[in-house]
Amino acid sequence: MSIKLNNKLITLSTMNTSYQMKIDKLGYLLHTWYGKKIEATDDMSYRISSIDRGFCGNPYETMDRTYSLDIFPQEYSTFGNGDYRADCIQVVHPDGTNVLDLKYDSCEITRGKYKLKGLPSFTWSENEGESLQVNLSDKESGIRVELLYGVLEKYDIITRAVRVINTSQNTLKVKKALSACIDMVDGDFELIHFHGKHAMEREFERSPLSHGKLVLESKRGTSSHQQNPFAILAKKGTNEVSGDCIGAAFVYSGSFIIEAEVDQVNQTRLVVGLHPEQFEYILKTEEELILPEVAFTYSDAGFEKLTHSYHDAIRANLQRGKFVHTHRPILINNWEATYFDFDADKLFDIASKAKSLGIEMLVMDDGWFGERYDDTKGLGDWYVNEKKLGSSLKELADRINAIDMKLGIWFEPEMINEDTNLYREHPDFMIRVPDRKGVKGREQFVLDFTRKDVRDYIKAMMVNILKNANIAYIKWDMNRSLAAVYSAKLDAKSMGEFHYRYVLGLYELLDELTTEFPDILFEGCSGGGGRYDLGMLYYHPQIWLSDDTDPIERLKIQYGSSFAYPIGSAGAHVSASPNHQTMRITPFETRATVAMAGTFGYELDLNKISDKEQEMVKSQVKDYLKYDELVHEGDYYRLTSPYDSNRVCAWQIVNKDKSFGLLSAVVQSLEANESNIYIYPRGLDETAVYEIAGATRTGRVWMNGGFLIPRIKGEYESFRFEIKRV
Repeated sequence: MSIKLNNKLITLSTMNTSYQMKIDKLGYLLHTWYGKKIEATDDMSYRISSIDRGFCGNPYETMDRTYSLDIFPQEYSTFGNGDYRADCIQVVHPDGTNVLDLKYDSCEITRGKYKLKGLPSFTWSENEGESLQVNLSDKESGIRVELLYGVLEKYDIITRAVRVINTSQNTLKVKKALSACIDMVDGDFELIHFHGKHAMEREFERSPLSHGKLVLESKRGTSSHQQNPFAILAKKGTNEVSGDCIGAAFVYSGSFIIEAEVDQVNQTRLVVGLHPEQFEYILKTEEELILPEVAFTYSDAGFEKLTHSYHDAIRANLQRGKFVHTHRPILINNWEATYFDFDADKLFDIASKAKSLGIEMLVMDDGWFGERYDDTKGLGDWYVNEKKLGSSLKELADRINAIDMKLGIWFEPEMINEDTNLYREHPDFMIRVPDRKGVKGREQFVLDFTRKDVRDYIKAMMVNILKNANIAYIKWDMNRSLAAVYSAKLDAKSMGEFHYRYVLGLYELLDELTTEFPDILFEGCSGGGGRYDLGMLYYHPQIWLSDDTDPIERLKIQYGSSFAYPIGSAGAHVSASPNHQTMRITPFETRATVAMAGTFGYELDLNKISDKEQEMVKSQVKDYLKYDELVHEGDYYRLTSPYDSNRVCAWQIVNKDKSFGLLSAVVQSLEANESNIYIYPRGLDETAVYEIAGATRTGRVWMNGGFLIPRIKGEYESFRFEIKRV
């Protein structure tokens, strides 16, 4: 059993880690341990310091001045009961007060995984792990909080989620409700987080924690380009292969907050959940609020072990559908080739050329529907513009299929332009505060996905298209943030529920469509990587990594993204040079090397590249087909960082039986009379013999002695070396 009760101790254990809590003498649930594996009889509460500290209050029922919730590590911190640190929940009672005093009631262990109605979450069988429900209650208010824990033993994953239930006869207002809290009583920590902007997402940043709070957040209605709902709490000095670290990945796609706080006695608290500034949830009698899941993992061997735990668990126990573990077609997207200027003939010419080079699918991007001749109109009118295409969608699909190519299309279902039939017929479908103009983004507004009638209307149009043409792929885009939110179907008291209900509505529609069309490959997108999170990966096997296709910029984007998210989930394409975002000129082969660390494709007009480059495409496609399973199922190693002074950024993928791998490197800078550059592979069998670039040595020699990069011949040159066990 992975969960054991021993008197008042509750210990959750995975293959290599343990998580422990204790019901204390007053009934509070204290956090005692998260780290290396311990025995269920090891009571780690001895580490909690009890000292009479000034201005740290004591519960009324004790005369012990050394007992204070203001300094004790807790499983679920509450507001108003004497703990002044970052809290997880705030409730306003009918009399306007907000005290909440949660104490232990009971707990229950079950085989398998708990379920969260309406929310994406990890799942596993009864043989893979267990679940724990710990019930806390505030007797005075009638608030019941169910703390949910899942233990996925094989991959060292512990999940947490929360249900808040109003058992009173009053209507209560939940002002804040987070999903998880981790308290560490010792340790000098840093917070690894992943900031960014549109076209430059998930940049690695390492911030030392000092007294006070470090806050990561999105208030945009999406998980956002600017911050990612994933962070790592790491002890100073932790690197890829050594040191202690805890990962926290929020399985959610909307506004969020992650707070790390060092308190007055140098303890560290990490809380994760829905952003409270845009949240106010009304709970009537017997109603419940279900909060999204957080997936934790602990590593005592650096970031690499943490990454492998996440990658394996996400692929095996979060992502769903036939495309997670099967080949996904190598595609050509027409966006950077044509933008809005295309018709069926031009698309067919691109598809024909792509087919001759070995590519398997054409994706028709923005501009095929309504009056969508530019980005100022058309969103919401999901019917085919046959005048622009010069054919029906079915005719185009049949034409593409006739040359043994698949057809995919772009949608932006959550958006609306004012210059559309949809707006003229249903202006109330648009999110807009009455008597205000609203906030435009990219000349577009957002549809009210809190409303089922709006979702059903959009779904009906999409289903009509998908049932009348052979569509193999959907790129689901979302090109703006939410602002000035309002819903005609929510009363004033419930308007604080809008952001959460929007995301729940989105999840409902995604679930319906992916269930109804299991043979369609869905790719997520939000201006590239603006919604790159575990919530989206539950519905989409892959997400467009970034609108920035510059391979040198992508070295950093892919590096940061890889810490939690499987590289096979990253949409990555070879694009034109000079690059359309940065104007950088890079070798054709380097663009492919970088894109092969993801779900591979092309984003350019193949009819405009040279004969030599066309032959390179053929070779690249053959290579990727050989590496496909490796990319989607193998172990990923960050060998060097693009942020360090290394002249070469290098990474490696090795399959599970360590028989085959791929070592890739990109030159970031040049120097005269260059020094030798050694790359040190990892993850090989020490005693096995491996061939790299024609040389054979044991894994032990390669990993300790390194591989000498060949003489560099030009700017931004790249290398791909197969690793073969012989």
